[in-house]
Amino acid sequence: MNNTASNNRWLLPQGIEEALPADAARLESLRRNLLDIYASWGYELVMPPMIEFLDSLLTGTGHDLDLQTFKLIDQLTGRSMGMRADMTPQVARIDSHRLKNETPNRLCYMGTVLRTLPDGFGSSRSPFQAGVELYGHGGIESDVEVLCLMVETLRASGIKDISIDIGHVGLYRGLAKQAGFDEDQEATLFEMMQRKAIPEIQSFLDSQSIEKNVAEMLNALPELNGDDSCLQRAQKILSNADDEVKDALSYLQQAVAKFKQRVGDVAIHFDLSELRGYHYHTGLLFAAYTPDEGQEIARGGRYDDIGHVFGRARPATGFSTDLKNLLNLSQQMEVLSSSAILAPSDDDPELWTTVQRLRAQGEKVIQSLPGQLGDAADLGCDRELKNISGKWVVK
Repeated sequence: MNNTASNNRWLLPQGIEEALPADAARLESLRRNLLDIYASWGYELVMPPMIEFLDSLLTGTGHDLDLQTFKLIDQLTGRSMGMRADMTPQVARIDSHRLKNETPNRLCYMGTVLRTLPDGFGSSRSPFQAGVELYGHGGIESDVEVLCLMVETLRASGIKDISIDIGHVGLYRGLAKQAGFDEDQEATLFEMMQRKAIPEIQSFLDSQSIEKNVAEMLNALPELNGDDSCLQRAQKILSNADDEVKDALSYLQQAVAKFKQRVGDVAIHFDLSELRGYHYHTGLLFAAYTPDEGQEIARGGRYDDIGHVFGRARPATGFSTDLKNLLNLSQQMEVLSSSAILAPSDDDPELWTTVQRLRAQGEKVIQSLPGQLGDAADLGCDRELKNISGKWVVK
């Protein structure tokens, strides 16, 4: 046997992590806290399976996840299956096929997802994904509710300095339609927009047979970014746009105004050519950043078509984040206290009764084992149970 391979059996694959006791305790504490917050907003927990048939995981908007999904064959049916890389398509299936009610559904989820390659949340291929989805309402109010809950999630995680990037895919989509682009032309320009390759964009548009005013609006799109003044400039530059573009800009303005009424102390940055998840989102899209991290720490938006493949395309909006990444960036969540009581190895029934009573009161009680090594401090205990005058007392 290869000695190197034998000595390295403890190694994990790159990007796959495990949580040791202190970090696991912090993660579980945050998970419970967030579930309580989500419940207070009316969001109900769902637990999708870790594995599903591929034609369920990768249908509709889920196709973007194809390269991120680990695949295998079901030995019972011979069908292709996949390990979930994102829970959003799964929750859409639950809303469309399992719940079926017509009222808005507020659903939340938490759990590990597996990815073939690192994604935007750091370098992990096994994020602990948390998120919320609101189905059944297509208005500004539901987008703003989800956006506010994303901010509350980050704050509850100890992220203090938050900024929000926000945009609307309807601006580019509407201008591309107004230009009369076919699918290939739209995809070519989309790729340039993603890189903000302004000279390439201008050259491409000059080579197309489109109206001059439409080309000017598309040329200007990558430079429409910044603070609130960006929207004022956009209104002037896009004054000749079709109603679809104007409606998207108006929607964006109204959503931001409502968000600021509720959360006025978060910096907002506009980028009208930002098209993350362009083939996935149908309207407003947003991402959260902090100065301590170069990449987004949470993202979300509207994706109204996601339930179509499951038989019911309801309006949908939501966000997701990686709790492990949030804890790494947290500015306030310290390691939980290791305060505990050490009980001796003793068969006295009164000792057992005392131990049970203390545990019922919320104390951590560790009972010594015969012949074990280490004292109370080694076991993380700052107190001990002592038999004093026939009574067990915490000292």
